[in-house]
Amino acid sequence: MFHREGQTIIISTFFIVCAVVLISQYYIDILWLRWLLQVASLVVLILILQFFRNPKRKVNLDFDELLSPVDGKVVVIEEVEETEYFNDRRRQVSIFMSPVNVHVTRYPASGTIKYSKYHPGKYLVAWHPKSSTDNERTTVVINTPKFGEILYRQVAGALARRIVNYAEEGESVQQGDDAGFIKFGSRVDLFLPLDCAIPVQLNQKVIGAKTCIAATVTKKEHEA
Repeated sequence: MFHREGQTIIISTFFIVCAVVLISQYYIDILWLRWLLQVASLVVLILILQFFRNPKRKVNLDFDELLSPVDGKVVVIEEVEETEYFNDRRRQVSIFMSPVNVHVTRYPASGTIKYSKYHPGKYLVAWHPKSSTDNERTTVVINTPKFGEILYRQVAGALARRIVNYAEEGESVQQGDDAGFIKFGSRVDLFLPLDCAIPVQLNQKVIGAKTCIAATVTKKEHEA
């Protein structure tokens, strides 16, 4: 299953690869060069298909948990001042996505979209400390039943040149549903209430719509 944002590039790449294979087969007599072109074009197609894959994931809806919005690795867990929307202290959890990760963004929680805004910007490497505020990005705030308002931010990286955000203010969304896509390497930042529990650790690999990023204190106490 492939994401809809990749349909045009997948189809275009497929026809280009077919053309390269056929042209090289009939017009290039040097065997090693013909094979090189054919294999290289097929590798490119496989990489494109791999990048735009969109695995379906069954979500067990839980108002007491915030699920990871993307696949990747946790690179930041810290308390910060969030200055775009909350203007107060928040727990920031940042997830870096390499080009080999699934790049679908999924809603971390069910609720109502309170804020959705696109910001043009730079293309610093996604792990740069200022990428969250200086890079091209989108900011989305969801009002959730148990956590109140939470914010997630899609951040473009050095390779990412397009951020797709489906969140619209006023709409109701469901945990795990498709929220957008970031093309070719990026990160997602979450800004959460200070009193929530963070079960993930730095450098931990997480799976979108599967890994619990945060839990309510009452749930953690119940599990304990």
